[in-house]
Amino acid sequence: MAVTWTDRVPEVERITSQAREVRFWRTVLSALAGVLFGLGWLTAKGFAVLWLAVVWTATAVRLGWQEARRGTAGTG
Repeated sequence: MAVTWTDRVPEVERITSQAREVRFWRTVLSALAGVLFGLGWLTAKGFAVLWLAVVWTATAVRLGWQEARRGTAGTG
């Protein structure tokens, strides 16, 4: 008597029934939503880092300007 691969796997029927319950378009839309969510999250993080860099640079320039003004006022 020949033994097929389906005889060796006891869960074949259960796997098949669950696989048939998967909806193609719902899966595609879920994957697309995940990609778009990820892009939005990365964009938000990118802008947060960019904002921090701009504010840090502006603050450094302002403090440098103040230090330079204080240094020239004392020597003049």
